[in-house]
Amino acid sequence: MEFAYIPSPSRGVVDLGPIPLRGYAFCIIIGVFVAVWLGNKRWIARGGRPGTVADISVWAVPFGLVGGRLYHVITDYQLYFSDGRDWVDAFKIWEGGLGIWGAIAFGAVGAWIGCRRRGIPLPAWADALAPGIAIAQAIGRWGNWFNQELYGKKTDLPWALKITSAEDGRVPGTYHPTFLYESLWCIGVAVLVIWADRRFKLGHGRAFALYVASYCVGRFWIEYMRVDDAHEFLGLRLNNWTALLVFVLAVVYLVISAKTRPGREEIVEPGADSGGVADSGGVALDKGEPSDSVDAESGSGSESDVDSDSGDAKSKGAAESAAEKG
Repeated sequence: MEFAYIPSPSRGVVDLGPIPLRGYAFCIIIGVFVAVWLGNKRWIARGGRPGTVADISVWAVPFGLVGGRLYHVITDYQLYFSDGRDWVDAFKIWEGGLGIWGAIAFGAVGAWIGCRRRGIPLPAWADALAPGIAIAQAIGRWGNWFNQELYGKKTDLPWALKITSAEDGRVPGTYHPTFLYESLWCIGVAVLVIWADRRFKLGHGRAFALYVASYCVGRFWIEYMRVDDAHEFLGLRLNNWTALLVFVLAVVYLVISAKTRPGREEIVEPGADSGGVADSGGVALDKGEPSDSVDAESGSGSESDVDSDSGDAKSKGAAESAAEKG
């Protein structure tokens, strides 16, 4: 008997007049905006200019979408090119189907192009964006909830996902909400990267590598729970092997990078650091410039201090003179 479960939406599309609003696409768009917003804040904190993350994302996002779709279509080609299937559906990205591995790989190519045009090191930009990407994935996974897809094995746990659709081979029932597991895991990855970056001052792409490695750990066990059709090799799903390989590469990069390029980049964007700090009135002061109140060499007081001392002496003299006359 079912006492509690996570309901699935009755439909994944809301028609706003002639414009269909698809839940899957909406989640992807929100995720991208959050990633760029957080990445921009982290980039500025690292010494970069506002807007640079968004400018480079103009290259990275389209490349990522194409790469993510390509990975999905190639690894699940039977959904589009087998008997009874329409190959045109391979282009319908709004109906779901993005492989994170292809999205990250192609997105990195787009980001490399954008960074090269701006004279910015790609690893530093990737470090700034890493936790934002994890949060974007956490939001994007809810698109699978709208589409009633990519769920796990059957379960009667209180947080089970209830599938109501019988299309494309689905069997109505309650299943493990793997979309929710991955969403929560990605939030944890983002928190881990932000903490580690502050604690250890990660640089030269190590924050991004930490994101990749920690995500792969979660993706491995979550992928193992899924029941959707997938190619297998030696008893493991293809995405399990991909997660394992990418995890090893990320860890190797972390170790080698820490030894060969310790520390963090001092300059992430040429010309972005003005070399000054703002005073309370918002006026930039050069670092190391002595204040008017103290002489840099002798340490003597400022003119205002001298005038104050002189005024005190005059007041004291006047008071003594008045006392004598009295």
